Amino acid sequence: MDFAFILDPLPFLKAYKDTSISMMRALARRGHRIHAMTQSDLYWCEGVTYARSRPLDLLDDDHDWYREGDAHERPLRDFAAVVMRKDPPFDMEYVYSTYLLECAECSGARVYNRPRAIRDHNEKLAIAKFREFIAPTLVTRDMDLVGQFIDDQEDVVVKPLDGMGGASVFRVRESDPNRNVIVETVSQHGRRMVMVQRYLPEIVDGDKRVLLIGGEVVPFCLARIPKAGETRGNLAAGGRGEARPLTDRDREIAEALAPALWKEGLMVVGLDVIGPCLTEVNVTSPTCFVEIAQQTGFDVPGMFAEALARAVGE
Repeated sequence: MDFAFILDPLPFLKAYKDTSISMMRALARRGHRIHAMTQSDLYWCEGVTYARSRPLDLLDDDHDWYREGDAHERPLRDFAAVVMRKDPPFDMEYVYSTYLLECAECSGARVYNRPRAIRDHNEKLAIAKFREFIAPTLVTRDMDLVGQFIDDQEDVVVKPLDGMGGASVFRVRESDPNRNVIVETVSQHGRRMVMVQRYLPEIVDGDKRVLLIGGEVVPFCLARIPKAGETRGNLAAGGRGEARPLTDRDREIAEALAPALWKEGLMVVGLDVIGPCLTEVNVTSPTCFVEIAQQTGFDVPGMFAEALARAVGE
């Protein structure tokens, strides 16, 4: 089958750790054909969404990992499936791409993750649908409400709703002399919605990435452990990744969410879990396939390839 991947520019991808490349390699090993495109290659005309796509030959060398064929115009509905793997930021250009992909669905294309579901699941705020699994949380742009929440909880984390990689995430204590300026900065003086959550001390043991694929739970997670003096476990913020079997609580959360999220068309989801609490639901381009596979031997990319082929064959 022919599968299309919407990606960042290929020269910027790091094959030794990139989840999207591991997905494409797994499909290619099963005999499928891979095509690549970027957001700028998408266009809509006369009721059909097209793309300028390029066939890829996938190589095992992480420094020289692909050969790219000539670009050709093709309706997205002609592919067995289109896999949306453009990295954040989730800006308006990303939103426009989801609109074009939704138009493609109307003419018969299969797109994963589904574009409407991506839009409907802000990666921070989506936890509001699963309140039984989250820490005390406030979402607001009202700085007085934030101040009261900090007083009540005494130790919190403040973050924007559109951040990624741990950017602009602050830990704020009730006695912090800089608490007001931190809240003003993150909320842009009340012009920007923020999320405030009770600080979870279990972060020292890792911010765990739990993966859901096609409604099923990957049995291992990647605990992103903060470096010394840091409260963020994100790998982009210097965290160290350690693969572990799921705890009973991890599995409880994952198995509760997996069917509902897959029903929405979210084939690949990355849950962030700290201690007993769900903190984020990542749906744009969840990562950690490679790290878990390398450390445990569990074939996460293969699980994805089989789930995708099964979905398009239904």
